[in-house]
Amino acid sequence: MLFMGCSGTQSLQEYYVDNSENPNFLVLDVPANILKLDEAALSETEKQALRSLRKLNILTFRKTDANAQSYEEESAKVKAILKDSEFKELMKLNTKYGRGVVKYLGDEDAIDEVVIYGDSRENGFAVIRVLGKNMNPAYFVQLLQAIENADLEGEGLSELAFLING
Repeated sequence: MLFMGCSGTQSLQEYYVDNSENPNFLVLDVPANILKLDEAALSETEKQALRSLRKLNILTFRKTDANAQSYEEESAKVKAILKDSEFKELMKLNTKYGRGVVKYLGDEDAIDEVVIYGDSRENGFAVIRVLGKNMNPAYFVQLLQAIENADLEGEGLSELAFLING
């Protein structure tokens, strides 16, 4: 028998594509400039991090009583994908909305993809792929904090915040 070096684990990109038509999911591809952060309020480091972003691929699963079993299955699939050794952990999240993790692909000083996974047993989960070019992890963490502190209401993201946070 010939064994190939293929992994049986689905890639995150394949997972997005496979679920793009699933009614339990909302899939969005968003240019990074939708964040519309006030650059004047950002530090030079945060501005540099913002300029390194290209787009966001967002996948949310909104949990209901009717799809609770699907939620368990899909959440387990995403967690299995993110356990792959090619994903390096940047930080863990523990917010009022739920728990999560931020992981990345690439070199420590030149990240090309950051994955933010957040899970709330009551509301569902969200996976956000942040695609960019040579993102610096330290800068990215600062940018995440700036986004978290920014008032994004009225910028078209309030609906997304509701879908992610419940």
